[in-house]
Amino acid sequence: MTTIPRLAALALLAGLVAGCSSGSGGGYLAAAGQAGAAPLTVEQLSAKVGCSPRMQVNAAELRTGYCKTPDGEFFVTTFQSQAGKDAWMDAAPEYNPHLVGPLWTVLSSRKVLDLLKERLGGDLHLTDHRTKKMQVVG
Repeated sequence: MTTIPRLAALALLAGLVAGCSSGSGGGYLAAAGQAGAAPLTVEQLSAKVGCSPRMQVNAAELRTGYCKTPDGEFFVTTFQSQAGKDAWMDAAPEYNPHLVGPLWTVLSSRKVLDLLKERLGGDLHLTDHRTKKMQVVG
């Protein structure tokens, strides 16, 4: 089962991975996923579900914010590139389930993700995307 300490550890991992990259501190935007659609930031994704995020990682390659709402607690991460998102997902496949959109992901419990999916869209990942083996969802 995914717990808040495990999610915090993942945010730390993301920060360490991002620390190896160069560039400014995260002024980029994540793609919204539709041609011509305005890109979304951690703040914009969080606002869609009624949260003002507490930033955990603010790096050139990715940004992560922590949210707590009546729906539950979760982490929203946006990526500068698809390659960065793929590298992040490869480094942390055990952090399932997670909600995945274009250049963003949300980590939390299955119950919370089901509620957030209604407002954010995206795909619910219940398996390790590299092996397609089913992960235990608790």
